Amino acid sequence: MSAPAGPARPLRVVQVGAGAMGRVWLRTLTASEDVDLVGVADLDVERARAAVRAAGADGAKVAGSLGDLLADTAPDAVVNVTVPAAHSEVNIEALFAGIPVLCEKPAAPTLAEAVVQVAAAEATGRLLMVSQSRRYYAALEEYRRRIAELGTPGLLTTGFFRGERFGGFRDVMEQPLLVDMAIHPFDAARHLLGAEPISVMCETWNPAWSWYHGDASATATFLFDGGTRYVYTASWCAEGLETPWNGQWRATGPAGSVTWDGEHRVTSSTGGPSDGPSDVPPGTHEEIAGALAEFVAALRTGTEPSGAIARNIRSLAMVEAAVRSAESGARVHIGELLDQAHRDALALPVRDEIRARLQASAPPSL
Repeated sequence: MSAPAGPARPLRVVQVGAGAMGRVWLRTLTASEDVDLVGVADLDVERARAAVRAAGADGAKVAGSLGDLLADTAPDAVVNVTVPAAHSEVNIEALFAGIPVLCEKPAAPTLAEAVVQVAAAEATGRLLMVSQSRRYYAALEEYRRRIAELGTPGLLTTGFFRGERFGGFRDVMEQPLLVDMAIHPFDAARHLLGAEPISVMCETWNPAWSWYHGDASATATFLFDGGTRYVYTASWCAEGLETPWNGQWRATGPAGSVTWDGEHRVTSSTGGPSDGPSDVPPGTHEEIAGALAEFVAALRTGTEPSGAIARNIRSLAMVEAAVRSAESGARVHIGELLDQAHRDALALPVRDEIRARLQASAPPSL
């Protein structure tokens, strides 16, 4: 965990990555009073320059890599918006330069690479936070509060149905829905239940009309500690009557049921003071602005954010477990998967400091 960053002055921030999502982040950073964007790095320097101009951040330095910017900008933090395959390299470079990082999800393409990043954060004592941007909705927090009124839920469900024609890399992925999108509801389920997943059975398939190469439909049933089942049913080739991007949610427990429409309406049937529907106005900071606000607060206070890599890794583990269950047709136990990821991490070429940390934190069975 990083030490507090000092007085509540704007934090000097460098962003790495200036693609489509990078431009969204640039708008968020330049709109925030909590940060001062001092640099943008991208392998395509001209793209970075164009993105900086579009964001109105003309004072920001531009370079082809993070290393080229560090000495010139002396940043307090890095925001990593590169492609997932580059997350580990950028995050580890920043952490060992003594700089905390806010990284776009997922932390890495594989669980083992994410385990390496946990060790890097621990070895350097710097914060690495993953931006789970769909945790940051006022309506989600109201839904969480009402779920708590149910008692321990027996069932939590998400229905997600959209007909997205992205083109590009998603169209050729083996598991586009699970790998690119499901981490959001999986992470939200952990947050809503205040519990951790134990195991999963998952089936994926690709309807005959699908325009994806890989499986664009899935049903996954997770067992959480406390006994709650979380069921995720979704499709990315379901045109018509589409759900919101957050999906539609239902929780059932001993005191009744609570639903969230994925936007602003939360409805409960508990018979208590929260009974009935409520339309929840948006919060001050939602989506990636919410992630940025929590990151800044963590640096200023020294508190651990909800997206700290060591906590977020179980959301990524849910994705990998669901994929492995779909491929094998068998139930996958998440604790065993994390142990295997630790073994795999030890086999990767890593810095000596990271290897020492991995060896020190190895599960007893290793």
